[in-house]
Amino acid sequence: MERYVDIHTHHPAAGSTTPLSAGIHPWDAERFPATIPGLEDAEAIGEIGLDALRGPAREVQLAALRAQLRLACERELPVVLHCVKAFEPLMHELKACMPRAVIFHGFIGSPQQAQQALAQGCYLSFGARTFASPRTLDALRSTPLDRLFVETDEAPDPIGELYARVAAARGVTVDTLRRATFENYERIFGKRNG
Repeated sequence: MERYVDIHTHHPAAGSTTPLSAGIHPWDAERFPATIPGLEDAEAIGEIGLDALRGPAREVQLAALRAQLRLACERELPVVLHCVKAFEPLMHELKACMPRAVIFHGFIGSPQQAQQALAQGCYLSFGARTFASPRTLDALRSTPLDRLFVETDEAPDPIGELYARVAAARGVTVDTLRRATFENYERIFGKRNG
């Protein structure tokens, strides 16, 4: 297995697998209910969510989020979530409308938030920002491999370097981590292609 799963990136690279997603980002929530470009070919709805620091008013973000969660449920698609300073409200919305798979991209929360998301069946994705926060590093270490992803997002770091850093923090080999994330990817996306 030579490819890396980069669950969320703005810069797709050779040698990595990234699901095709389409959605209205919370920063652009005032555009909803516009047509979502690329939805017909999407493997996931995303990146969607809530952001308390940027974007339109919370009510506008909530309306876009709720509609896209319903759409994900109707189409039986997973979602890729954006969450900034809005963990509890986002978890509340997921309890009301839970898609078949949920991936928190760029997770930078506490171990307690990680456990709450994991208990609800979510996956957590970690990237370069993980290493700037001791509490997020603790969350990474406590996330089971069968619920974990790695991502580059907007960071310039090559995906292989991020895998090396995450594997070292977890005390596993890069191959073990790569195998686990590939199995997670197949669990969520593989059956839809078969």
